[in-house]
Amino acid sequence: DIASWESFFCFVKEDLRERGEEPTDPQAQQEIINSIEEVYFSNDSFDIVKYELERLPPVLSLQELEEYRDKLKQQQAAVSKKVADLILEKQPAYVQELERVTSLQAGLQLAAVICTNGRRHLNIAKEGFTQTSLGLLANQRKRQLLIGLLKSLRTIKTLQRTDVRLSEMLEEEDYPGAIQLCLECQKAASTFKHYSCISELNSKLQDTLEQIEEQLDVALSKICKNFDVSHYTKVQQAYRLLGKTQTAMDQLHMHFTQAIHNTVFQVVLGYVELCAGNTDTKFQKLQYKDLCTHITSDSYIPCLADLCKALWEVMLSYYRTMQWHENHDQDEAAAVSSVSDGSNVIGTEENSFDRSYVKKKLEHGLSRIWQDVQLKVKTYLLGTDLSSFKYDDFIFVLDVISRLVQVGEEFCGSKSEVLQESIRKQSVNYFKTYHRTRLEELRMFLENETWELCPVKSSFSILQLHEFKFMEQSRSPSVSPSKQPASAISTTVTLFEQYCNGGNPFEIQADSKDDETEDVLASNGYESDEQEKSAYQEYDSDSDVPEELKRDYVDEQTGDAPVKSVSRETLRSRKRSDYNLYKVNAPILTNTTLNVIRLVGKYMQMMNILKPIAFDVIHFMSQLFDYYLYAVYTFFGRNDTFESTGLGLSSSRLRTTLNRIQESLIDLEVSADSTGTLTAAEERKEKVPSPHLSHLVVLTSGNSLYGLAERVVATESLVFLAEQFEFLQPHLDAVMPAAKKPFLQQFYSQTVSTASELRKPVYWIVAAKAIDYEQMLLLMANVKWDVKEIMSQHNIYVDALLKEFEEFNRRLNEVSKRVRIPLPVSNILWEHCIRLANRTLVEGYANVKKCSNEGRALMQLDFQQFLMKLEKLTDIRPIPDKEFVETYIKAYYLTENDMDRWIKEHREYSTKHLTNLVNVCLGSHINKKARQKLLAAIDDIDRPKR
Repeated sequence: DIASWESFFCFVKEDLRERGEEPTDPQAQQEIINSIEEVYFSNDSFDIVKYELERLPPVLSLQELEEYRDKLKQQQAAVSKKVADLILEKQPAYVQELERVTSLQAGLQLAAVICTNGRRHLNIAKEGFTQTSLGLLANQRKRQLLIGLLKSLRTIKTLQRTDVRLSEMLEEEDYPGAIQLCLECQKAASTFKHYSCISELNSKLQDTLEQIEEQLDVALSKICKNFDVSHYTKVQQAYRLLGKTQTAMDQLHMHFTQAIHNTVFQVVLGYVELCAGNTDTKFQKLQYKDLCTHITSDSYIPCLADLCKALWEVMLSYYRTMQWHENHDQDEAAAVSSVSDGSNVIGTEENSFDRSYVKKKLEHGLSRIWQDVQLKVKTYLLGTDLSSFKYDDFIFVLDVISRLVQVGEEFCGSKSEVLQESIRKQSVNYFKTYHRTRLEELRMFLENETWELCPVKSSFSILQLHEFKFMEQSRSPSVSPSKQPASAISTTVTLFEQYCNGGNPFEIQADSKDDETEDVLASNGYESDEQEKSAYQEYDSDSDVPEELKRDYVDEQTGDAPVKSVSRETLRSRKRSDYNLYKVNAPILTNTTLNVIRLVGKYMQMMNILKPIAFDVIHFMSQLFDYYLYAVYTFFGRNDTFESTGLGLSSSRLRTTLNRIQESLIDLEVSADSTGTLTAAEERKEKVPSPHLSHLVVLTSGNSLYGLAERVVATESLVFLAEQFEFLQPHLDAVMPAAKKPFLQQFYSQTVSTASELRKPVYWIVAAKAIDYEQMLLLMANVKWDVKEIMSQHNIYVDALLKEFEEFNRRLNEVSKRVRIPLPVSNILWEHCIRLANRTLVEGYANVKKCSNEGRALMQLDFQQFLMKLEKLTDIRPIPDKEFVETYIKAYYLTENDMDRWIKEHREYSTKHLTNLVNVCLGSHINKKARQKLLAAIDDIDRPKR
């Protein structure tokens, strides 16, 4: 308390006074405190006595000890005074806080007194007022109960007379009226069920209501297949009276699901039992999935049509159910808006909630029902292998599914991924078989191709071919590829609107199937002479040609090849004089080229119909081009001897493409390996054997420039084919899925664009054989190059070489009379020949053992004479590899340092060329030491051949 603290402060003051240490100089006092060692302030556990004893010196001195003790006493006094000063300084604040605590204690005592008085007064009110009032209320309640009992007795008397009326209404099948009366009676009976006189009536009413609900459920299930407006209206009214509108909607969706299952099972079961031809009931016990596998090929299409018809009826009933609810909701909303008194707000809210629930349930049910339909049809589709079907039959299946997809789009806006995926699987399976036959057919064509020109008009376009007529017609993806009936469906009217009151959209295709004898892909040849003349040069008549000889392609519908296949070129050869073969702009192509182009047209037609497998079709289409490219390369361009020259005839892109084709498409094994794995066998099924050049094509004759005419037709027909693919790229890109577009871009950039690059290796072989380069080297070896005077006459090897070029030019003209040689081809031929000639010149100059400055000048004279005469024979400017020769000749004059730098810079020359150059220069302006240095530099450089 305050008194104890005041006495403490007085004690402190007295203590200070007794010691006679009243405050003197604060600064001196502070210095004493600062002189105290830091260790004294460390912590509470610090033992001061122990510390001081340990500090004593080994030899004790009384005087020093007393001085040290006095110092400690001064420090202790200073600390005590500082502490006392701090305590005295805080004394007023402490006193003030104690006064506040005392005041708070008095306030709490007063509050306790007030609470005690309040509780006492509340107890008095409870005893004097509340208990008395409750007694009055209890008496009033008894009175009300007695009044209610009197009313109940009167109601019971009425209930006994309503049982007879309810039975009559049930016999009349007035379900809404019966339910309404039953509910009213049940409501009253449930109120008085504690009376034994009506307990039997209440039980009977409940049984009657349950019986009505069961009959209603049966009536509800009937609308799933055949919707009737009046019937459904009565059922809905009955459910509304029961207050089970939402339950009815749940039951309705269950019935629709069950109806879909039962419908498809019964349809398929009917066909399976019909085809089985016996009364065995084992099929009824099968699962639907297993049942679908028992459908025969003959019954597959009619069963599919009936399946879709039955499913259409179910979906149409659902569509009409939704229509009924939409119309009913509109009428109800109009009736509610006309009532403005708002007397039944709660009932209106309940109806609104029910309508909202029904609407959401119906909308949600759309996708569920369509999903069930898709899964059932998918199971049926995948239950049979369609790869052996005729093309027309397969297209009809596709038509049906296309129409079904359209139904799904209109039914719930679905993209029908399940259906699309299932038909995609079947389409890929079907098309793989089809494509395999086409590839084998193409190999047969290539192996029988004589690479003769197929004469066509200069204005020839692939759009003139029958297979590409479809590109002129715009076809909506949603429209069936089959011929549409005369009353074509308007794009603004949905199938549900059109067939709402009768008919079936799947009846049209079933009825028109027999009339579909002329599909766009059904015919392989031209439909008339007029169409044929639009692609080929006009001729007098084809009437003398047997009809079977015109069938030069495999029948698409049966997949069978004709017994004897005669090329169209053979037919035309009899009337070759009728054709103008020298037109400058006439495309160069063969019968096989036309075959590939027409196949591409068919593939594109199929791709338009088979939208889901557009990527697969384009992939197979690319294989046609790949195989043609590979065949041309194999027949005319593959020559390891000339490829090893290192001249880079084939670009890395072309080599990569050819390797890719060989690995992915070409079956290099001669016979099947019985020990191979299943995976390897499957991979081989996707491959085609490498084609072999026809023995009728001769590439070894010098008179024909080593098959130049055939080479031109082959390579230029490939270039023409590549141009047609370029023309079709926008059409292919439009149908290619976005995720697969990189494949198409890569195919065009890596494969199609390399077609023209095949010219170099193909024509290189001709150029390498057309000029006798070895003879020129022999003639050059006989020339003496260490002459002492400037020569004015060139050597005879130049004339011999030029004579070879003139002969080459003459033979080129002879070949051009058979086949037009395009400018790029002649340029490449001349370029190859000139490059080989120039490299042969350098090779000849590199064989020289001794050479003088005058001899080097003679080399320049010879080369200039060669160039001058050559420029008159060809229009190629500049002359290829001209610098290659000139630079080598001039290098003779270089000094040691210049030649050292020149050797490092000119990697295009071989080690032999460089070594000979150094050896020839020895003695003229390079000594032996320099020669050794230059030869060492040549050895140190790794020079790839060029």
